[in-house]
Amino acid sequence: MQPCGSVSRAGRQARTRTGGILMLVLLLTAAAGCSHSGSPSSGAATVTSCGTAKTAADVPVKVEVARGHVACGTAKSVEADYAKAIRSGKAPGNGGGGPVKVKGWTCQGFATPTVLHTGKASKCVRDGDEILEILPPPPSPSAS
Repeated sequence: MQPCGSVSRAGRQARTRTGGILMLVLLLTAAAGCSHSGSPSSGAATVTSCGTAKTAADVPVKVEVARGHVACGTAKSVEADYAKAIRSGKAPGNGGGGPVKVKGWTCQGFATPTVLHTGKASKCVRDGDEILEILPPPPSPSAS
């Protein structure tokens, strides 16, 4: 007779086998959930960072392709032309409220509360593709 709390060899093997099977089921379930079905999964967005640019007010921003497949060179060129349009007075409103047509894209600046809340300075859209200008986060205050 075995003392209370000790586990027989057969019991340990059964638990090890069951644990292994459970792990295999979990891995297969996870792999099935991650497989590509040819359509984008809901909520999964791929953002492409395209480097930096400057707004019409010469503020540095990050350029990102937020939706669709747009070459970074195209994204940066559209944003540069949007800034140029604002500087030349082609944008309605004060300082680029927009919308402004640039190379077939419709570009528009966000309202100040949106910029402060999200960091998004402007967006340009065309056929479901979207390019964003994002303000970099402010530097952390140094401890003094």
